[in-house]
Amino acid sequence: MNDIIFVGLDVHKATVAVAIAEGARGGEVRQLGAIPNRADHIAKLVEKLGKGERRLNFCYEAGPCGYGLHRQLTALGHDCMVVAASLIPMKAGDRVKSIPPVTAACSSGPCSEILPA
Repeated sequence: MNDIIFVGLDVHKATVAVAIAEGARGGEVRQLGAIPNRADHIAKLVEKLGKGERRLNFCYEAGPCGYGLHRQLTALGHDCMVVAASLIPMKAGDRVKSIPPVTAACSSGPCSEILPA
């Protein structure tokens, strides 16, 4: 299971914020930062994260940006889930906060945390 990387994406028109959780359940979730939302930058990210024949599992929230990213990631041979925000499990009483993705914690964090589950 250590050869799997779970990747949560926070997709916007101009940028994609990236968070990863490596391998085992309960692993640390790390923010990698934001990259431009362009096919060549996405391909470069996939190449970088997938070195050494690691399997990548991507997850991002459904939104107005469509499924182009999903088609690109699956064409590159990796798993990708597009999740409806209302279906992401939350603890009772937790609120959804709107904060800039590059600051404290982007909304890709919860995707990276639920993928290994």
